[in-house]
Amino acid sequence: MADMNTESASQAAGIDLSQFFQVFFEEAGENLDTMEQMLLNLDIDSADEEELNAIFRCAHSVKGGAATFGFNDVAELTHQMETLLDKLRRRELAPTAAMVDVLLASGDALKAMLGRHQGNGADAVDTSELLTTIRAQVEGTAPVVSKPAASPAAPAPAAATPAAPPAPKGARQLELTVGPLQDPALADNLVDLFKEITDLGTIEPLDAGRPADGMRRFKVVTASSDNDLLDLFTFHVAREHVQLQPLTPGYGFHDGAPGAPAATPAPAADLGYGFFDNAPGAPVDGAPAAPAAAAPVAVEAAPVRAAAARAEKPAAAVAAPESSTLRVSVEKVDQLINLVGELVITQAMLSQNGKGIDGAADQQLAQFASGLADLERNTRDLQEAVMSIRMIPMSLVFNRFPRMLRDLATKLGKKVELVQVGEATELDKGLVEKITDPLTHLVRNSCDHGIEMPAERMAKGKPEQGTITLIASHQGGSIVIEVRDDGKGLNRAKLLAKARERGIEAPDSMSDSEVYGLIFAPGFSTADVVTDVSGRGVGMDVVKKNITALGGTVEIDSAEGYGMTVRVRLPLTLAIMDGMSVGVGEEVYILPLSSVVESFQVQPGMVKTIGGSGRVVDVRDEYMPVVDLEKVFGVPRFDFDKTTNIMVVVEAEGGRVALLVDELLGQQQVVVKNLESNYRKVPDISGATIMGDGRVALILDIGSLIRQSRH
Repeated sequence: MADMNTESASQAAGIDLSQFFQVFFEEAGENLDTMEQMLLNLDIDSADEEELNAIFRCAHSVKGGAATFGFNDVAELTHQMETLLDKLRRRELAPTAAMVDVLLASGDALKAMLGRHQGNGADAVDTSELLTTIRAQVEGTAPVVSKPAASPAAPAPAAATPAAPPAPKGARQLELTVGPLQDPALADNLVDLFKEITDLGTIEPLDAGRPADGMRRFKVVTASSDNDLLDLFTFHVAREHVQLQPLTPGYGFHDGAPGAPAATPAPAADLGYGFFDNAPGAPVDGAPAAPAAAAPVAVEAAPVRAAAARAEKPAAAVAAPESSTLRVSVEKVDQLINLVGELVITQAMLSQNGKGIDGAADQQLAQFASGLADLERNTRDLQEAVMSIRMIPMSLVFNRFPRMLRDLATKLGKKVELVQVGEATELDKGLVEKITDPLTHLVRNSCDHGIEMPAERMAKGKPEQGTITLIASHQGGSIVIEVRDDGKGLNRAKLLAKARERGIEAPDSMSDSEVYGLIFAPGFSTADVVTDVSGRGVGMDVVKKNITALGGTVEIDSAEGYGMTVRVRLPLTLAIMDGMSVGVGEEVYILPLSSVVESFQVQPGMVKTIGGSGRVVDVRDEYMPVVDLEKVFGVPRFDFDKTTNIMVVVEAEGGRVALLVDELLGQQQVVVKNLESNYRKVPDISGATIMGDGRVALILDIGSLIRQSRH
């Protein structure tokens, strides 16, 4: 049915509207997200008028687009939401928590319906209950609250008829005919759009809302020109289905009604609107034209088209010019990044081959060396500029948590406030998509396990409302995301007991950080009762696995009775990274520079053997495992006389190891290539890159090497 409606709408407009579907879906999604955030931030007791207007505009924009493209199910639900929001913004109803709930639920339903129209294969959404609830809230509440009278001695009448708005200066009466339409209700969109624009005039039905043969008729009183009005109305209805003509007698106008003809009409200079005798503003026979009478029309009509465009956008977007942004598909950006990566490789190759001519006496060679230096600088600038295209603010992730936390806290009977810090911090789009699920689980975990019930918090001397804080910040070449709560924290004794119950080796000598790390064990849970929220032991192990797969780490700090912090550290991007290249035999390996702590030459007596085969190295009275890369990867050795005496200390996942290598080749930026998609998964390897000389170098998975050393 939706497809048939879409097709009919396209035919009615005379153009193929399907080419605009993707833009509509993106804008509708943005409007629904904006509306959800504003509803969550709405102060029910003292709702701001502009906030209510902005929420209304979001719903109105979605409805207008849905009606244009023939998505009638979306248009119907948003139309009912508009009705409720219109009464709220006009102060005819007072906002309540129940209204916010049904509007949020309607937003969820709209997202599901839009997803279905996009072809995600979802089932049809039943909105009958939502529509019934919204109608009941619109019709079953108190009548309009009158404004307080200016003086107590002159109270307002009990049943006063609302005064009609004053007609615009230089107004004229027109008859608007719309149709024939397959769905005459679409004409109501014109009324809503007309009323959205301040000081445009008045519009009211001449057919009492009852269409005749698919035709609708309205009386319009306005000072705007026909062309501006047609531009406004054809936003929703094809131009051939809209007609404007002077209003003829017979509709019962009386003296003094808005837009009614004056007793002595003023002459007008402009005869271009098809005026008839005695029409408002029509010239009197034989009288000279008075240009002063036409001036208000030109002045008042100009803002109509711009105002119509503003009416379709949230308040925050009005000031920004539409040309300031450009929608580009992710595939095009990825292609651009790949090309820049190849350029980086080519530049590295040229730089390596040109090392021998640096400082040459020959003028041409010197110019060539200077050009290579410029190329290197420009390539890095270009690479940073292109990478910034994929960088998006963390607010895109953080903004989905207020709604989730509100619903979860209500379900658990808790009071929780969400605080966001550093939401403007930017992260690569690919990482944002992958980090969302782990962060969602961490926030749910803090609400369910961390924050206590209000009575329990008050008994401990805490405020009954708990606080969960999301913090994002840049630290070096990484982004750090923290999830903090002021709940009960982790209980060391309980964690040890739970671990032993599950057969996990947990001696009392374990450090606090090691004990806290037990919650990442598969199947581990501290919940006493299994609920639909938690208790099955599935989640934290997946969180760590997903973050580790992104080249990140997870750390936990806790103070029993005061709260807990989970700290996630991620690389800024997965496409290009700073690395240190090391040589082992004839092979070259890349170490992520963010994991490198230090390097040193091995002195006699520093390396000790334990357990028969394991080796550790003493670095400033700290013993750490030694990982011999030659043995790990089976590197063939042809220079048997060469001794390996260089170690590089690397850290990840809260642990450190010393890597035994032959030589340090240098530091450079490398373009990360996915080895798994091009070859297969290789243990202890996270990816590959192409060096300046054309050779392939493998990027080491430091976390995997550290886990291997522990076993």
